[in-house]
Amino acid sequence: MTKKQQGSKDHTKDQNSPDSISYSDIADAIRSGKPLIGIDGLFSDMLKRGLEAALSGELDAHLEGSDVATRRNGLSSKHMQSSLGSFELEVPRDRASSFEPQIVRKRQTILTDELDTKILALYGIGNSYSDISSHLKDIYGVDISEGSISKVTDRLLPELNEWRNRPLEKTYPIVFLDAMFFRMRKDGKVINQAVYSILAINPEGKKDILGIYTAESEGANFWLSVLSDLQARGLEDIFIACVDGLKGFPEAINAVFPKTEVQLCVVHQIRNSIKYVSHLHKKEFISDLKQVYQAANKEVAESKLLELQDKWQGKYRLAVKSWVENWDLISNYFKYPPDLRKIIYTTNSVESYHRMIRKYTKSKGNFTSENALLKLVYAAIINTLKKWTMPVQNWSLIISQIDIAFEGRL
Repeated sequence: MTKKQQGSKDHTKDQNSPDSISYSDIADAIRSGKPLIGIDGLFSDMLKRGLEAALSGELDAHLEGSDVATRRNGLSSKHMQSSLGSFELEVPRDRASSFEPQIVRKRQTILTDELDTKILALYGIGNSYSDISSHLKDIYGVDISEGSISKVTDRLLPELNEWRNRPLEKTYPIVFLDAMFFRMRKDGKVINQAVYSILAINPEGKKDILGIYTAESEGANFWLSVLSDLQARGLEDIFIACVDGLKGFPEAINAVFPKTEVQLCVVHQIRNSIKYVSHLHKKEFISDLKQVYQAANKEVAESKLLELQDKWQGKYRLAVKSWVENWDLISNYFKYPPDLRKIIYTTNSVESYHRMIRKYTKSKGNFTSENALLKLVYAAIINTLKKWTMPVQNWSLIISQIDIAFEGRL
């Protein structure tokens, strides 16, 4: 018998094996309009037969090596979901119920590796559970419940915890500490949950998120615990910490990092002051305020602040008060050259980061739990970090300025 004849004979003999579908079968299926993936797809049928053959082989090996007197006991059927389509899988059983299949485990209904990767990818770019379910149904013909999708995304939680506890670099020249607020359900009520992010620029000029922390309210004690956590993870020195005007915040920073210079965010100061100004005078007040924070140097800025105080204090005392009382922390940036000054007196870096996170979380109204909130924020952070591949603009010049200003610490 020739090899060709032998091959022909084997093909006929193994007609029911998973390898029996040939290229011609696939071509015939395409010509006839039979789908390759999805419900009743040719490839899902191949996958079904392949798994059933493997499960049968697993049971044979179990029966041969089992210490328990047992034998085959028919088949049980369960509905399986995969990226190739859904199908009914016939799983062999033994009479003693001692068989524990490993290829497709008991109670497993989703073939995880490829499909889970697709679910996590769709979730990571901001798709809701219902959107993901619809996408998988439309593209792959698989019907996966939102509950099952939630369980898949729960795989992010151990990864999140590992990321939140990873070791940090010893030194970060510039660190921004700020918060975003989300609506979340807790104890039957909808609350505002704050997610605090630590955005840092490392000595190479690249941005990174050092951690995320949650709290219902913000306070100096909360930030003290956050800063202590950063220190415990290996952070030894921060040159400049850019923060909002929270009372006690600078003291909390200096309690953990005594050499850190605190810079109050000018943008926060502007927002906090103009809310006390009538709409009729806002444009004029802001114009006068610009002459303060955009001054060429600190001396000019202080002169303009006195003019602002003389002009507006009688009418809008609270609007002027915070600038006068916090001037020492607001005006720190004047000691630096323009390129470095521009980075630390605005919140451009933080607000750009917040916009990216909102892009991924905007599909959510109220988060069902803190874990649901953290999962999606973490997925958004990972996607954002992938885009932060280049150093801050003009960093080679800025780092030289930092090295001069903080001599011996870089």
